[in-house]
Amino acid sequence: MSWAFRRRLRSFLRSSLWVVPAVSTVAAVLSVPLLRILDRILNFGLLEYTSEGARALAGIISAAMLSFVVFFFSVLLLTVQLASSTLSPRIISRPFRSRSLKLSLGLFVFTFIYSMAVVARGTERNLGQLVTAMVIVLTIISICVFLYVVEHVSKQLRPVTVMADIALEGLEVIKAVYPKTLEHGTPEAGSIDLPLGTTSRAILHTGKSGVVLALDIDGLVDIAIRGACTIEVVPQVGDFVAKQDPVFRQYGGGTTISSAELLKHITLDRERTLEQDPAFAFRIIVDIASKALSPAINDPTTAVLALDQIHSLLREVGLRRLDTGLVHDSMGQLRLIYHTPDWEDFVGLAVTEIRQFGRNSIQVVRRMRAMFDSLIPLLPPHRSAALGRELDLLDSAADEAFATPEDRKLAGFPDFQGLGGHRRTS
Repeated sequence: MSWAFRRRLRSFLRSSLWVVPAVSTVAAVLSVPLLRILDRILNFGLLEYTSEGARALAGIISAAMLSFVVFFFSVLLLTVQLASSTLSPRIISRPFRSRSLKLSLGLFVFTFIYSMAVVARGTERNLGQLVTAMVIVLTIISICVFLYVVEHVSKQLRPVTVMADIALEGLEVIKAVYPKTLEHGTPEAGSIDLPLGTTSRAILHTGKSGVVLALDIDGLVDIAIRGACTIEVVPQVGDFVAKQDPVFRQYGGGTTISSAELLKHITLDRERTLEQDPAFAFRIIVDIASKALSPAINDPTTAVLALDQIHSLLREVGLRRLDTGLVHDSMGQLRLIYHTPDWEDFVGLAVTEIRQFGRNSIQVVRRMRAMFDSLIPLLPPHRSAALGRELDLLDSAADEAFATPEDRKLAGFPDFQGLGGHRRTS
């Protein structure tokens, strides 16, 4: 089983909404005869339903559950559409990956198919008391789960919850992409002139255009070792690649490596994901903050909540070594080069748009200033310099945005709540 196939299968199982209901359908059909056998063994007789009454009950439940499933989907789609229009379209797929949602839908489909299977046994005199009792139990559980899921989805799509969940995933991706921490005063290697020589071959993308989602780093290193060459991945994860764009460059041999073999170890799709793309977490949160600061919505408090999560992400990135992307074999030979965002990329992505859109909000300016004041003394000098430049830009933007001295003075105080927080002194 290849890396590409395993990744596609894992992505399909994670994002598909119909796999669990399909399994529930098979389980419901098989459970009716099994429960009848168990009913005869246990001689279950608590309810004392007649055969006609049991069929009538199952028929009512099956019809009601079909309407229940349709109503559930309608509520879900409406909620997701409203959330995507007020937050960001990039969160539409997130609710459909929820395990709670999938299991709940599986329960509803199980109850519906189970009730239909009970009704379908119309030629039998005795349907079984245990079979009938299970219809009642499944209905009660389905109603309770439905109420829970409605509450759960509504809470999960609140701006603060969405941004907190994305930041939590982003922190895990940052730790995976940049596993080494940065000791204070120990800078990264920086840009290095690599003795690669001339390019022996460039591999072009031949499939559909798309965004780079993930790389099989171990697989590419193995190919480079077998071919006694160095492979460079031209696009960065998150970059768009059009047809006939260069995807790989080979240095020093590797003539036996086919283009098809290399292209199996890179995945493209229509939209970015968080799998190997730590910058995408910043992108989603900044998009939510930007939309909140638009004149149509005018919600600076949501932007302040976004800065809370950006603060956490920037702190994690700032304390890690970002000079990854060079993979050597056991003999010390360079085998793979792949590009990742550097510190300036993260800082620019995190604050530029929010500063531009929120420059007229004292609340946003004060929260951003508090973030800079907290991170600059915490990070090494070669990292804090970029934050210092952003702080100067924030000061200039605030001077232009606020006409009165009183407002400029108010915007000059750092505040972790934007407005209303306690002033911290060094």
